[in-house]
Amino acid sequence: MTQLDHKQYDALERAIAEGQRIVIRRRGTEFVVVPHRLRVIGGRERIESVHPTTGDDIVFYVDDLDAIEVIR
Repeated sequence: MTQLDHKQYDALERAIAEGQRIVIRRRGTEFVVVPHRLRVIGGRERIESVHPTTGDDIVFYVDDLDAIEVIR
């Protein structure tokens, strides 16, 4: 996945605004996180998030993701 489509951006922005969890799949690993911000740094989009259990900050670059899904 090199770019999110319109529906995925809407779902991600809604998850950020409402504090919903998302599932991110990257290189065969699945992460459940709470996204806090979508930013562009150095020309790359990144999702700044927090692990819901440990509180650790985790950053994912959109161009590295295999899939993204909002947990409802």
